[in-house]
Amino acid sequence: MASVWKVYVLALVSFLVGTSEYIISGILDQIAAAMGVSVAVAGQLITVFSLAYAIGTPIIMAATAKLDRRKLMLYALGLFIVGNLLSFALSSFELFLAARIVMALGAGTVVVTALSIAAKIAPPGKQASSIATVTMGFTASLIIGVPLGRIIASALDWKAVFLGIGLAGLLAMLILALAIPPVQGDAPVPLLKQFALLKNPKVALGLTITFFWLGGYSIAYTYISPYLLEFAKIPEGLLSAALLAFGIASLFGSKVGGYSADKRGIAATLIGGMGLHLFSLAVLPFVAQSIPMLFLFLILWSFAAWSTGPTQQYNLVTVMPESSGVMLSLNQSTMQLSMAAGAGVGGIAVTHVSLSSITWFGVAGVFIAMLAVLFMFKVKARKAAIETA
Repeated sequence: MASVWKVYVLALVSFLVGTSEYIISGILDQIAAAMGVSVAVAGQLITVFSLAYAIGTPIIMAATAKLDRRKLMLYALGLFIVGNLLSFALSSFELFLAARIVMALGAGTVVVTALSIAAKIAPPGKQASSIATVTMGFTASLIIGVPLGRIIASALDWKAVFLGIGLAGLLAMLILALAIPPVQGDAPVPLLKQFALLKNPKVALGLTITFFWLGGYSIAYTYISPYLLEFAKIPEGLLSAALLAFGIASLFGSKVGGYSADKRGIAATLIGGMGLHLFSLAVLPFVAQSIPMLFLFLILWSFAAWSTGPTQQYNLVTVMPESSGVMLSLNQSTMQLSMAAGAGVGGIAVTHVSLSSITWFGVAGVFIAMLAVLFMFKVKARKAAIETA
């Protein structure tokens, strides 16, 4: 099987992982109603998932560094499946939280390993595009998984979504075992040494970009369903269509971001994407009462936000190319911490300010990320000028 198709297999697995994570935003109101908690409390299901993902993934990756990457993916996918089946079977909110932790530990390991394999098997000059393809699988969950999950939850029950993901995961294990060849693990890097990389200013600044970019996005996206239903007042029947449009835009954004990073460079892609991200989030509240304009700016928001994803991951690989696996792991942890922080800040905003305020809090996060990007590449340009002088 050509390497490009192997990367698409990894994208398929990432799709399942992404669906399990993002689906909460699509059915948040139903979970809250079924379990007798507020929307803000239900939103913390994302916080718990993200924290478990962020803390557990580096530990697991450090402990399994020598293990064949295909075996590691299969083991992690098995743990992920168990978490989904527990989510279907368990009844109380507290037990559901516990199942989300199990699911997150498997999901984090799956995604980091998939990104690492994609970078290793990609042809020269195609690393960013291969990472973008795996990321595309993750974002495709916004296109198919989240809207489909909403439809299934409305027609059957929201728990049926997790049963479906678990069964699909079993099929994915079989495909993965057949399609992906053995891939050698990395040289072991002790956990303390991994975190020691954070002392490197370039690494710290790069991860700061990730934290504020995705944190700003997560503040608004976590509560997108109640935002559209209660603030924008769109009919329930249009919610799935809105989530579908949002998801399609994320797919194109991810692919265009990877292509642009390879062709136009990392700096131009990051700054352009974040600028459009800021603009669309800032305008969204003013067009929320017009369904055509609402859909347009949802599409712009999603396209811009996800054009940053693969570009930023490739940016971090170039920062420390000799430690690409560790950098991808640290970036995934940072992404999940930022999503946890975003869900938490969004919950505070919804509870103590207003539901409509989440876009403005999101703008603030993305603006800080954009300032960090400008600073990073200003420093790089200054260093290059000194070296060539």
